[in-house]
Amino acid sequence: METRTQLHEIRERRGISAAQLAKLTGVSRQTIYSIEAGEYVPNTALALQFARILEVQVEDLFTLEAAPGPPPKPIAVDLLEADSVRKGQPVQLCRVGKRMMGVSAASQPMMLPMADGVVLDCRKERADVQVFPSDVDEGKRVLIAGCDPGISLLAQHLARFDDVDIVAAQSSSQQALDWLKEGSVHVAGTHLRDSLTGEYNLPEIGRLFPHGAVKVVTFAIWEQGIVTEFGNPKSIRGVEDLARNDVRIVNREKGAGSRALLDQKLKDAGISPRAVTGYDRTAHGHLPAALAVSLKEADCCIATRSAARAFGLHFIPLATERYDLVVRRQFVKMPAVQALFDVLNRSAVRRKLEILAGYDTSHTGEVLVT
Repeated sequence: METRTQLHEIRERRGISAAQLAKLTGVSRQTIYSIEAGEYVPNTALALQFARILEVQVEDLFTLEAAPGPPPKPIAVDLLEADSVRKGQPVQLCRVGKRMMGVSAASQPMMLPMADGVVLDCRKERADVQVFPSDVDEGKRVLIAGCDPGISLLAQHLARFDDVDIVAAQSSSQQALDWLKEGSVHVAGTHLRDSLTGEYNLPEIGRLFPHGAVKVVTFAIWEQGIVTEFGNPKSIRGVEDLARNDVRIVNREKGAGSRALLDQKLKDAGISPRAVTGYDRTAHGHLPAALAVSLKEADCCIATRSAARAFGLHFIPLATERYDLVVRRQFVKMPAVQALFDVLNRSAVRRKLEILAGYDTSHTGEVLVT
């Protein structure tokens, strides 16, 4: 047990200086300062002298802090992207229905990740997690899967004004919808274009979910294109240049809308993927792909204008797309989900999406499927 002291506060209220108290008790002023800082615990006789001089009880000056209790017992969770989670890795937790889901907690430069615990042991798609003592409220958390960097702006606003936490799972649009179908996430973000109709998202959603099973709300209209180094030193003008021997790309994973866009543009140009250097090298997400370009690990990638802006890169537009948020019907009335959709109608959030990400928010918050 540790000793906690109120000596400094009580001495100040009595108007007695450290030097005066030291003289009255026969100790040095440095001893008084050490006791007040918690660096030194006085013996019984000295503690009694303090109490008599300051006209209080010894218990008013010194108390024993209870020893910390045992850490919470590890809990079993279901992992998203289990193949990328390792023992000792920080994770965020969010309850989805009856399942506790674990998502790898991404770290930022100069910052440890925001996490709820660390993985003790992995078993395929399950793991034992040592959780930190916290006040996690499942009604105040929402688990969103997708690839849109703009979700971070929603997360900041919701945390500040609505006391709602967004747990974001980085994934392709197809993976996000698959997880939603499995009941592993509350919300899926998607920008998948149907090759037959040219419509975004609704055809694929209709194939995966029965009528009335989901609600679909537009997040934003964005641009996707070729992201190159600042100044475009390789003079890349279009998809045709990706087949040049001096151009290296970093691709997106299978199921990503960006990869589908690249494949369609290559097909339209009559270019085989095998002719594109780096086609088989993938990055999971718009920002990781743009980061690879900024680090000169690749000459270009397919990503959103917002990702290019984030790293000060050059952007060549290829397509205008609609990014939608899809939620299962049973989660629509959750307080955190309602707050998520409400925030889409706030002008402050829309202005941030327009200015920072370059999004068109004229249809943001529009319900496509009720």
